[in-house]
Amino acid sequence: MLADNTLFLGNNLLAWLVLALGGAMAAGNALALMRPPPKAREGDLARAPVGRSLVMLSIGLIAAVWALASLTR
Repeated sequence: MLADNTLFLGNNLLAWLVLALGGAMAAGNALALMRPPPKAREGDLARAPVGRSLVMLSIGLIAAVWALASLTR
């Protein structure tokens, strides 16, 4: 039988996806705060908005930690 009942990455697919997206969101916002572009293009901000970046970084970090806890239980 070609299509059996096994899922890609097992039954933890949602936890793996949340880990990937949360980690990417946390890493991207952390890098945007630590290393702004050397020269801003016309119409761009000189550096990322700190408040919004910290909120998005913490949301991504919470999601990644939650996913890790779900995977290790």
